[in-house]
Amino acid sequence: MKLKLGLPKGSLQDSTFNMMEKAGYHVKLGSRSYLPSIDDDQIEALLIRAQEMSRYVEQGVLDAGLTGRDWILENRSDVVEVADLIYAKQGLRPVRWVLAVHNDSPVKTVKDLEGKRIATEAVNLTTDYLKKHKVDAHVEFSWGATEIKAPKLVDAIVELTETGSSLRANNLRIVDVVVESTTKLIANKAAWQDPWKKSKIEILAMLLKGAIAAQEMVGLKMNVPEDKLDQVLKALPALRNPTLSKLAQKGWCAVETIIAEHTVREIIPKLRQAGAEGIIEYPLNKVIY
Repeated sequence: MKLKLGLPKGSLQDSTFNMMEKAGYHVKLGSRSYLPSIDDDQIEALLIRAQEMSRYVEQGVLDAGLTGRDWILENRSDVVEVADLIYAKQGLRPVRWVLAVHNDSPVKTVKDLEGKRIATEAVNLTTDYLKKHKVDAHVEFSWGATEIKAPKLVDAIVELTETGSSLRANNLRIVDVVVESTTKLIANKAAWQDPWKKSKIEILAMLLKGAIAAQEMVGLKMNVPEDKLDQVLKALPALRNPTLSKLAQKGWCAVETIIAEHTVREIIPKLRQAGAEGIIEYPLNKVIY
């Protein structure tokens, strides 16, 4: 038996392959291939655009797949959302679909778009957003280069952004956030009822979540004199209680823990001042809670 798994082609491809690698799955792709090889004989992978992924999973062409929450909503797909995986093209954060207009536009809120034209790739998302705000506007599908269409072709756009830099470069300003999106591991409903496939998908979810958690964590090891141990432990935040072990040298112990990477530059000097020696920082591949 094999699990048919969809991997996203396009902007999420590199970050997904990187996360799969950290999760323990080695994925390789030929320059013109849509069939990635994966070092798990029980998984058959296929490279599919994220925009289409949820439709193929819903139809059972794929048992599971990785795609954005935005495309699940856009396609109105009836699938099982197995895990929320917060990673994107440029980092570990959600992406946003935003309503944007040209800097010179008089539009201040969505209400100002009554009877106006909006271009977007996410027509259903935009239509649902307008309906929620009771605004009647014409929404047209954009085949690409949406940012350049306002204000000469349309009055506003709804576009995907991570940092907003592309919008600013095209003299656009954000009026509102239509929806936030994260990457999701999704499953076909029938596949989710199959015990073997469900177990395989749950294992994949656990390892991917562990790989993502590890992106912002590092491990620390250090040697500490026993008479300085209390001071060191006070300076040391931990995921759980630190691991302590005796060293062969009498009066010393080894301390090992996991901390958030962004705190390291502040914590290491404090640990050194508190009496820790031989401090080693090392990267992590997975943190399983």
